[in-house]
Amino acid sequence: MKFRQKTVELLSPAKNLEYGKTALNFGADAVYIGAPSFGARASAGNSIADIELLCSYAHRYNAKVYVAMNTILYENELNEAEKLIHQLYNAGADALIIQDMGITEMNLPPIALHVSTQAHSIEPDKIKFFENVGFTRVVPARELSLAEISKIKQLTDIELEVFVHGAICVSYSGQCYMSAHIGTRSGNRGECAQTCRMKYDLIGTDNSLIQKDKQVLSLKDMNRSDYLADLIDAGVHSFKIEGRMKDITYLKNVTAFYRKNLDKILENSTIQSSSLGKFRFDFEPDPERTFSRGYTDYFLSERKPEMTAGTSKSVGKLLGEVKKSAQNFIEIDTTEQISNGDGLCFFDSNGEISGFSVNKSEGCKVFIPYTLDVNIGTKIYRNLDHEFNKKLNASQSCRVLPVNLKFSETFDGFELSAGIENTDYFVRKSWVTTKEPAKNVEKARENLITQLSKSGDTEFEISNLELNLSAEYFIPLSELNRFRRETLAELSKKLGENYLRYEKKFEPNDVKFPVSELTYTANIANSFAQKFYARHGVTAMTQAFELNEPKARNILMTTKFCIKYNLGQCPKVHTKTDSPKPKYLKLNGETFYLEFDCENCRMEIVSQI
Repeated sequence: MKFRQKTVELLSPAKNLEYGKTALNFGADAVYIGAPSFGARASAGNSIADIELLCSYAHRYNAKVYVAMNTILYENELNEAEKLIHQLYNAGADALIIQDMGITEMNLPPIALHVSTQAHSIEPDKIKFFENVGFTRVVPARELSLAEISKIKQLTDIELEVFVHGAICVSYSGQCYMSAHIGTRSGNRGECAQTCRMKYDLIGTDNSLIQKDKQVLSLKDMNRSDYLADLIDAGVHSFKIEGRMKDITYLKNVTAFYRKNLDKILENSTIQSSSLGKFRFDFEPDPERTFSRGYTDYFLSERKPEMTAGTSKSVGKLLGEVKKSAQNFIEIDTTEQISNGDGLCFFDSNGEISGFSVNKSEGCKVFIPYTLDVNIGTKIYRNLDHEFNKKLNASQSCRVLPVNLKFSETFDGFELSAGIENTDYFVRKSWVTTKEPAKNVEKARENLITQLSKSGDTEFEISNLELNLSAEYFIPLSELNRFRRETLAELSKKLGENYLRYEKKFEPNDVKFPVSELTYTANIANSFAQKFYARHGVTAMTQAFELNEPKARNILMTTKFCIKYNLGQCPKVHTKTDSPKPKYLKLNGETFYLEFDCENCRMEIVSQI
């Protein structure tokens, strides 16, 4: 079943004000940014003043700013959080992204609320509940397939925001307690220690060592660029890029890449981008040329082997294989240009990633000032592309607003009108001046067209120029330029004037939650959250893991990724083998047991006391 909406949205991460503006300039229809506190990336908080500036900038283009407040809140933080929400609303934020349901019990301004992926939204009945409660958008679990997303949309009218690119947590979001268990840093509090990127020993049922000191839980990054049209047909409204902690070259490149891909789909469609403007890129976006651990569509189509990256570091783009190796150089079978300053890497004989910088190269030959242990046929990747990064760093705003100009003569001078295509933004300016007939008619008309067709360093692009003159006149170039500058400056001032923020007052109701009992996996950390669930029919609930770590059987991660499947031992797919079955993981002397729910294709990592 296909779902057709009027607009779709490309949503990019904003580490800060600068990054937020950059994302908007390189293709984003909306950005998400961390609040001063209570965001799932604790190190990516931003001031109210900067968020207000970002909102003002975004709204010029009918773009939106969503603020992440998606940690769980402790009791002593409720008052502070409520005050902060009012400040964010007054700053112009379009929506809050939240995990803690206690927020809905606060005295809130009329700001839209989005359900974070941290709220672990998988089942249609839970997402329907969020819709009936009053949320305007849900970010479902990354693990959902295309068919599951489509089914949700068939049963609900709520907006769906789906991750399409970036790093993947191996655990269902909001359901990982490994970091909090090992130390004091909780992912649900924005301080994840990235335990899924650590090295473990994998032990079999016969206590044999299957893998030693390997990153068995470190997944490749997500890339769903081949499925954008399918996701639109499934009813997805917003396409989300992960990466609030990535650098600005990643942000420019990946945002531009998805913008180009979306625009190709929308070109012959009735669906439009949700913000104003078009984009003219002075580089060819390529997500393999910035940070990546390799790519996977991650369960969107089907379960696939080789989801693990084997590293937590960036692997980058495959250049080719080593065809010659000597004491001080290697020669790579590649058609790519290799430049001084590039970073190259490969996996050694132990499966560990190793890398080096290029200080001297000739064609596909790379000189190395030390002996490199690399065999013929080894795959070489480039995880730092010096020339590409130079282009990205030099590239400025790529967003342009197409403008129609009309230059006319009046009784006592000239008039120039300007309107942005497909919008209500329009200005008209006139000047009283002597109208002097041109001696060189052809040159006068050429100057007129040339000067008025320029847009300089503005955000505008002159897409159409209409002349309404009874004769050709001599007008000095300086005057023509002044006419154009003053008119476009007036038009620029109007940007954002027509912006209308969607507002919604959250009104508590008593719609029933799908279940009546909740464990610590509901992440209930305050009395307001308890009140919310009680209001919605939950009769038994356990407080959050972070407040009171359970003393019996602790499920520290729940994953759709399966180590047994990755080893070729899935009872549903693979033929039986004599290889030892995985039983537990060891990390820093602690044992974590693996439990497999094969019926539901899930794996649990459990600490037993």
